[in-house]
Amino acid sequence: MRTQPALRALLAASGCLLTFGTAMPAHASQALASSKACLACHATDKKLVGPTFQDIKGKYTGRKDAQAQMVQSILKGSSGRWGPVPMPANAVSEADANTLAKWILSL
Repeated sequence: MRTQPALRALLAASGCLLTFGTAMPAHASQALASSKACLACHATDKKLVGPTFQDIKGKYTGRKDAQAQMVQSILKGSSGRWGPVPMPANAVSEADANTLAKWILSL
């Protein structure tokens, strides 16, 4: 069976979207973290003012409510979980907080 040129182009474009769709969220979330000033206090693997994203992931890994707890910490801030320096509440949408939490847990 011969595939029509338009159908071939559509299938090729779909394959590209699937390929890039799996790689883009990490980059997009890194950019989101940067745009929301998360990187002023946190880094992936180097302690700054706050814990590394890897340490945060480790603390929450295995918890059923990990993402929900992280979202609340991002939105409302927290204190005493990582030492004396509190994390302030962040002016981000709940959707952005969910994206950031999901990204941190995926590292």
